[in-house]
Amino acid sequence: GALPENLDFDGPSESTAFQRQPMIRYTNGAFEFALENPETTLTPFGGGARILTDDGGMPDFAARYTHTLDNGYVKVAGLVRNLNYDIDGVDDSEIAYGISVSGKHFIGDNDIRWMATTGAGLGRYLGLNTSNGGVLDANGNIEAIDQFGVFGSYRHLWDSKWRSNFTLGYLSIDNDIALTGTGVTKSVYSVHANLLYSPIPKLTVGGELTYAEREIESGADGDLTRLLFSAKYAF
Repeated sequence: GALPENLDFDGPSESTAFQRQPMIRYTNGAFEFALENPETTLTPFGGGARILTDDGGMPDFAARYTHTLDNGYVKVAGLVRNLNYDIDGVDDSEIAYGISVSGKHFIGDNDIRWMATTGAGLGRYLGLNTSNGGVLDANGNIEAIDQFGVFGSYRHLWDSKWRSNFTLGYLSIDNDIALTGTGVTKSVYSVHANLLYSPIPKLTVGGELTYAEREIESGADGDLTRLLFSAKYAF
């Protein structure tokens, strides 16, 4: 519910906690509990192509609580999982965890949406796997990688048919460069602004301008400027 109304589906994708996968979920009032598909992404010792393992012996465990406010709500979510590696006779595991707090607050017809997420070994759960969950040392042991991501978005209704969203996102990754090398992402931020038009309630068309910048541990950086157009009909 806190996801911004951006044309880029995940909002500020570098700083959003988001994952779709098989799960078993139980909901009781404001509480939600889920057992989800385990999958580990790792950086090899010294850096290189991502290692993907899907042999976890236990599911990822996620829980969330929603606290309702007079003008919106705040959600607190936690994740505990096991990073696993078992290839060519070398195996190891490491406990990973994370916490995410998000909210949506109405200001008249407008609203503010935000999310802050931090943890060790979040990997694919944060920023579409901008950083892997862990890195291998010289002996094949896993060290979880710490991450912190935050975004905020303001949604403004100009009138009954026109609206805009203004979004900022930021991700910081605490790499041990003695293990990962200097070719991995250190930080990413993005800025988004859009103008949307709904001539009828279920139809929305509009455009969005995005600017983003990424820096790697070597100090090199790059930027992106993108203009998106979209037309959507909600069934």
